[in-house]
Parts: sequence; C-alpha cells; structure tokens
Amino acid sequence: MNATYRLRADELDANFLEGLKKLFQAKEIEIVVSDLDDTEYLLGTPANRDHLLAAVASVEANRNLAEVRLPGSP
Repeated sequence: MNATYRLRADELDANFLEGLKKLFQAKEIEIVVSDLDDTEYLLGTPANRDHLLAAVASVEANRNLAEVRLPGSP
C-alpha cells in the first residue's frame, strides 16, 4: 500500500503519527521528506499544469486580460 501526505511541517503532531501507526500497523515503512516550492506544487497535477500554462500563454498573447483599478489609482 502507498499513501502520500502533503502538509506543512508545523502540522505534524502525535495524532498524525498515531494515524500512520494504525494505517500500517506492524509493517515496515519508509518515510521520505522533501520540501516543495509553490510552483512545483501547483504544477504537480496534469490538470493544474495545463490550466496554469494556458493562463500564462494568454497573458503573453495579451488575451483574456482583466483590468483592476485599485482605490486611489488614477
């Protein structure tokens, strides 16, 4: 069985460890820790990747843009 957990380090607690113990019981497991930057995370699924790359292409082609006026701007 494989399980992937994605969380912030400050979310790790005793409940998380107990949950792992219950899920895998007496089995030998491997824990790999890696940090992810936001871009890597957002591009991590094919659907997200396609959506974001299409949005970038639209901006680069000056298509589908929205103008936002902030209070106090001319």
